[in-house]
Amino acid sequence: MPETLLAHEPAIRLGAFAGVLALMALWELFAPRRHQAIGRDSRWPGNLGIVVLDSLMVRTVFPTAAVGVALIAEARSWGLLHTLEVPTWLSVLAGVIGLDLAIYLQHVLFHAVPVLWRLHRMHHSDLEFDVTTGVRFHPIEILLSMVVFEVLLNATSMFNHGNVRLPARLDRMLRWIVVTPDMHRVHHSVVPRETNSNFGFNLPWWDRLFGTYRAEPAAGHEGMTIGIDQFRDPRELRLDRMLVQPFRDDDRTYPLGRREPVA
Repeated sequence: MPETLLAHEPAIRLGAFAGVLALMALWELFAPRRHQAIGRDSRWPGNLGIVVLDSLMVRTVFPTAAVGVALIAEARSWGLLHTLEVPTWLSVLAGVIGLDLAIYLQHVLFHAVPVLWRLHRMHHSDLEFDVTTGVRFHPIEILLSMVVFEVLLNATSMFNHGNVRLPARLDRMLRWIVVTPDMHRVHHSVVPRETNSNFGFNLPWWDRLFGTYRAEPAAGHEGMTIGIDQFRDPRELRLDRMLVQPFRDDDRTYPLGRREPVA
């Protein structure tokens, strides 16, 4: 089985990506959460262009990719969970929880370290919030994140960045087990104290545990402003400008180092 999965790993990844993207795009079309002032035609070419560049770069630098390495480890019984001989269901559960904690900690790190924020701010400089925001990451950030950025993160990132509407009661229930679009949208607010909240990608527990959880944006989901202060010009949505954002302007206002004036 691992050999079969490894042989078809690129097709599996592409199929998962295309399937989730199509599903979320249709959901956004029929049940949008927010009105978008800037349309898909201005944003999607750059956002999806980044995906193509990221994929080509990953395939060039890491031909096997993290999924391939994981399948090889499974076939050869490498790793701590194999050594402990725990049941398959428990190893999967422990692996997902451990991966999600690593993603949370990495996310906080990319906000806290100035040189890493330079890379990550391209993700935040999108002026709207939808499924393609979930795959808008600078190629250098992808290289640094390969250990955790694979099929699971890719699919859940597109879900929790979706501009989709969920019934309020269902959203409140889901937030105890998964990061919902309304929960993660707060993280994309232009307000720094909201940018510095809701770092989780899959599981919501880490934000509650480490005190970074914020239930709602102060201005509400319809009234909040998406993006960051440094890149408000819609021309910044072009692919060429997105790629050079880490190398432009200063990074002294990166979120975790920023101090808002006292009212």
